[in-house]
Amino acid sequence: MTAPVLLTERLLLRPLGPEDAEAWYAFHADPVTMRHLGGVQSRSVAWRGLCAMAGAWSIRGFSMFAVTLRDTGEWIGRVGPWQPEDWPGTEIGWGLASQFAGRGFAREAATAAINYAVDVLGWTDIIHTIAPDNAESIALAQRLGSTNRGRTTLPPPLEALPVDDWGQSAADWRARRAGRG
Repeated sequence: MTAPVLLTERLLLRPLGPEDAEAWYAFHADPVTMRHLGGVQSRSVAWRGLCAMAGAWSIRGFSMFAVTLRDTGEWIGRVGPWQPEDWPGTEIGWGLASQFAGRGFAREAATAAINYAVDVLGWTDIIHTIAPDNAESIALAQRLGSTNRGRTTLPPPLEALPVDDWGQSAADWRARRAGRG
């Protein structure tokens, strides 16, 4: 299987690989970054998550992308399609290292990932599972055109985390992208 590489104006999105490990560990050790992503993780737990995301390309045919800056190659986060077993829907999720927040990178990467999910994967619906107190991600979901569809439940061991299903149909995304929404 050949996994895609997506290019945006400032970013390169590619499958996660071993070269991302140290930045991945730092991302998962940062309390600011992990505030709404399940909390700080040890290297061993973060390693298992990295392997799950990388392995999903083989098992599902898609996974979140490593997001890097095109001009420097620096790893800044992970964004993209995600649907583990028993997940509440076809999700485009995002998480950027805290030092890269607020610069429009998440929106740029999420837009490319939604285009990929709709145009290549053929998804008919996009969700974003967001904690009700995560104002930054809620604002991004709204900028992407998603609306709050109400509370949803993640599978174990995440079932106790309160999250809302923000989302939109592929038809709504296409209309917005074409300037009709």
